[in-house]
Amino acid sequence: MALVLTTVAALIVAFVVYHLSISTLFSPLARIPGPKSFALTKFKLAYEDYKGTRTRKIDALHRQYGPVVRIGPSEVTFNSTTALRAIYGAGTGFERTGFYHMFEVYGRKNMFSFATAKQHGERKKLFAHAYAKSVMLKGQNAEMIEQKVKQYMDLLERDGGESEIFSTLHYFSLDTITDFLYGSFGKTSCLEGLGQDRALIGDIIDVARRKLSWYAVHFPHFTEWLYSRTGVSGCVAKWFYPMQLPTTYSGIRLHALKACQKYASSSASARASTSALISRLWSHHHSQKANGIDDLDIASECADHLLAGIDTTSDTLMFLIWALSRPENKEFQEKLIEEVHNIPEESLNSDGIPRVESTDKLSYLDAVIKETLRLYAPLPGSEPRSLRTATTIDGYTIPPQTVVSMAPYSLHRNPDVFKNPTKFNPNRWLDPSENLADMKKWFWAFSSGGRMCIGMHLAMAEMTTLVAAIYRKYKTTPLGDFGIVSPGITGRYEVFYDDTCSRVREHECQIEFTPQ
Repeated sequence: MALVLTTVAALIVAFVVYHLSISTLFSPLARIPGPKSFALTKFKLAYEDYKGTRTRKIDALHRQYGPVVRIGPSEVTFNSTTALRAIYGAGTGFERTGFYHMFEVYGRKNMFSFATAKQHGERKKLFAHAYAKSVMLKGQNAEMIEQKVKQYMDLLERDGGESEIFSTLHYFSLDTITDFLYGSFGKTSCLEGLGQDRALIGDIIDVARRKLSWYAVHFPHFTEWLYSRTGVSGCVAKWFYPMQLPTTYSGIRLHALKACQKYASSSASARASTSALISRLWSHHHSQKANGIDDLDIASECADHLLAGIDTTSDTLMFLIWALSRPENKEFQEKLIEEVHNIPEESLNSDGIPRVESTDKLSYLDAVIKETLRLYAPLPGSEPRSLRTATTIDGYTIPPQTVVSMAPYSLHRNPDVFKNPTKFNPNRWLDPSENLADMKKWFWAFSSGGRMCIGMHLAMAEMTTLVAAIYRKYKTTPLGDFGIVSPGITGRYEVFYDDTCSRVREHECQIEFTPQ
């Protein structure tokens, strides 16, 4: 018996030694710099995920080891513009990894979660024209955005000039994206005070969503199994849920599904009366076209656009207003106020709101938004990809199926490109002494290539119009201790905030709006 146990133990040790030798000495990735502890096991990086330190840890590793770092047995992170083109450029062949399965809705893949560029492209062409910049600057979409801005301004006035802007800006982005996607079949009325619509953001602010995201990425099958339990086993399973029901976005997904069902059950004339995105997708329904998409495909696609259009826009606006409100950034706010006050009367609509088309031309406002997106990118973490064949990136051989990634957080903090990278300074984008060409190459807030953010022009139209309207009427200052405390947002398994602040308050930002 002792001999058997000794033999088994020896075999286990031999297997471990063999595995470690393969990972650290003989793998094609062995030449790539990085900490050996990360090269040995994927759970080292998973632990950083669990602690909520992944993005900052990877940034620190890049500063220590350079632009190419091995962060797992089969995972490499890059931080260069050459790698950016090689991985995310159009036609590169890199595919999205299993990480993106967590973004499927109703059990259906959508444009964001499709792995291959072919699948993504085929779905995207069904509605890409609806997101074109020309469509956002004029016509019904521009009028809709201006209407939502007017409602936000009315809300500020009703609140007496004091606002917890994390919530109110979520109301603004939710009302805008639901109107754009569903029209009268599913638009919300948060800005007008409808409580049941405002309640939709409730599961966004539950901090347990970070733990759920961690389990969904690192133990996807277990997580799916756990939440599928019913009866007695379901009662037991609840004790082990990473996030108690309702889970992240469940209320919003239910709202989205009901909107699609309402549209599908309406008359042909009612459906024809809206120009919302759902109507464009419906024109490709299998009842309209051979080999078309079905009801759940449309519901999944719309729900994905809905989820993508809430936090991204509202979080950026929150950080923008908070940053401009800080005492040390007073000069930037004053320059912005001066610019928006110079908008001519003929560029205002009948409610006195700057027209979307006019705010798109404001250079300093554009610089403020760029700087906000640089420091506080709404999706700052890794964007993983893999390739089915071997390739070479930045001089290193990358075997098939190796996970490679880059992150806006690290790209945007390169001190060789952005002077004083942690300082909020919109002037850098208009300073001829800066290397503007390099800054634009390293700016990656909306991703790039064929999978670049499709909602970029809608988000920019929302942000330019709302910010211009606010600073035509108000000056802003922090309320309470928000002059030194950073607001924080949830991003996958992490909390993101201003790195120069020692304190953070998640999902809250108190601002005073003083009439000029």
